[in-house]
Amino acid sequence: MAEKKIILDGIVVAKHVKDQLKNRIEELKGKGIEPCLATILVGDDPSSETYVRMKGNACEKLGIISKRIHMPKDTTTQELLEKIAELNDDLSVNGILLQHPVPGHIDERKAFEAIAIEKDVDGVTSLGYGQTAFGFGEYPSCTPAAILEIMDYYKLNAEGMHAVVIGRSPILGKPVSALLLNRNATVTTCHSYTKDLPRIVKQADIVVAAVGKPNFVKGEWIKEGAIVLDAGYNEGNIGDAEYDSCFEKAFAITPVPGGVGPVTISMLLKHTVQAAEKTLSNKKIVSSQYFPN
Repeated sequence: MAEKKIILDGIVVAKHVKDQLKNRIEELKGKGIEPCLATILVGDDPSSETYVRMKGNACEKLGIISKRIHMPKDTTTQELLEKIAELNDDLSVNGILLQHPVPGHIDERKAFEAIAIEKDVDGVTSLGYGQTAFGFGEYPSCTPAAILEIMDYYKLNAEGMHAVVIGRSPILGKPVSALLLNRNATVTTCHSYTKDLPRIVKQADIVVAAVGKPNFVKGEWIKEGAIVLDAGYNEGNIGDAEYDSCFEKAFAITPVPGGVGPVTISMLLKHTVQAAEKTLSNKKIVSSQYFPN
């Protein structure tokens, strides 16, 4: 008898993550620390405004303070760097998120790099990526972290599996490749220059679709019984994998919407709470230095 297919429900996973955070947030508040995420939006891109609002609302529903900074479209790189430096120095802020993309005249990478590593809860700095690749990063990029969270929730083990990641962006394809490699998967990272992509995907036990093109991955590319994790989100609520045809072949698959997306936001909340807990831990260390038992 064939195994029943699993639809990897991100809404269920995200709720599980947030439910686990509630007590931790209450415990922090009982000790005088209110977790706080600062979000920076530069310009007036409607999609970015929606994403920032969604993240802020998710924070507030859970009891995390959402500090929203909206800067005008003509903000310079220097002005943005100064605002990030101000937030780095603000002891009440545990995490900083700079909404991507910023207007074209701003040096986005320079702005990302200005975020203090202990507040890089969105996993956008090169230092954070390096630490993730080495296996000791505290706050991986949120979408890669979400993919692993889904796998953990559904007890999908990557060890010994061949994972094919389609996409090599610095906050998705590259870090998820590193995270899967650290879990003892054999990882092939593909991109726009990869030759004979369907043949390579056909070998995969795990397929991560992170290419940013709607319905790019076809069902005929998928090996029977593979796990398909679709990290794409395109206009019209369409993922990077052609859902119906991939569903026919896959053992487990994430839907779009309702798959990786909701868990990505929950990872941002989780990292913010972790950063706040680290603040509490650091306070205890300082206190013990000045007031030893």
